[in-house]
Amino acid sequence: MNRSYEVEYCNLELRFDRRQIQNLLRELIQQGYSLYWNESDHLFTVSVRTGRKLLKLRFQRILNRYKLVGDYLVKDEKLALWIEKLIGDSRGHAIVKRFRDRQILIENIMFGEIIRLVEVSGMEHRIIFQKRPHITVEDMVQAFKSKRAELRAGVLRLEIDYELAVLHEAIQEGRAADAEASKEKLKVMRVEMLLLEL
Repeated sequence: MNRSYEVEYCNLELRFDRRQIQNLLRELIQQGYSLYWNESDHLFTVSVRTGRKLLKLRFQRILNRYKLVGDYLVKDEKLALWIEKLIGDSRGHAIVKRFRDRQILIENIMFGEIIRLVEVSGMEHRIIFQKRPHITVEDMVQAFKSKRAELRAGVLRLEIDYELAVLHEAIQEGRAADAEASKEKLKVMRVEMLLLEL
């Protein structure tokens, strides 16, 4: 295994139900990882031991579903591949930063697909790939018929309320970095809400 292997997963948004979480735990155990978990009313935490390191995966509870949230730095190649499979299988969103030599490769992933790939080398960055939006008439018809947008809007309102509470708490406690991160999440949620309300 490459000792310098290092991948950072940022702004993860992967959604699961209870059964899927149990399957994830089973997969990790079958792959030989030592782990333990803890559950509260709002958070389900899975601690995965990778050598001497401990990676804590945080699943936020929203109604009867769970959302993997947070930023994670992974130095275990097998675990990184497992997380990438999760992103693809759950059609999730993430920003993946791959560190190698003196370069960073940044992948923007939406709905499990890479939509933008950027290479950063020192002060310079180069866009390697950028997916163009492709919406067909059939996609539009399906969107108008679907009730998923209404359901998602209801869940999104709850997520926005929660994130506003997180922002308020961060501002009250003077945690500027957390407040900025929360504002960025709220910007993304606002755009999604505007799209749902069209």
